[in-house]
Amino acid sequence: MPYDASMDQCLFSKNYENDMGRLTVGVHSYNNGPKKLQISRETRGTEGEFKFAKMGRLAKEELQAILPFLQEALKNMD
Repeated sequence: MPYDASMDQCLFSKNYENDMGRLTVGVHSYNNGPKKLQISRETRGTEGEFKFAKMGRLAKEELQAILPFLQEALKNMD
């Protein structure tokens, strides 16, 4: 069965932005299935637009910024 965006629910989402780009912490449920955490990264292009990038590693500053989001996401997974 192929992915169907209409069946994907975003239950929680928060963003952290800096000069380099944006990190998004979200809780999603597909087809009323189990709630799952997703962390995604977007980098800024030359004209300031956001482009998807590999998650890769987090700098200490990034982890400190999203840690409260992770704790809040955990509460939304109950």
